[in-house]
Amino acid sequence: MKRKWYVGIVKDHYEAFHATEKPEPGDYIYHAVIGPFVTKRAAIWAEKHGYNNPHFQHVRDAERISKL
Repeated sequence: MKRKWYVGIVKDHYEAFHATEKPEPGDYIYHAVIGPFVTKRAAIWAEKHGYNNPHFQHVRDAERISKL
């Protein structure tokens, strides 16, 4: 199975990670998980610029903005 990228949220910190299966509650230390992202580039963009960003409302936003 192909690895997919996700962004985990702990308080005000975002952290990009990849997983082969969909993250389930209790699998990770995160309060919430965003994803799956199609590209690593979008997940890294969300990790660095996604917190409290009104332009980042959906995974597609990160995919689109990270291409610019």
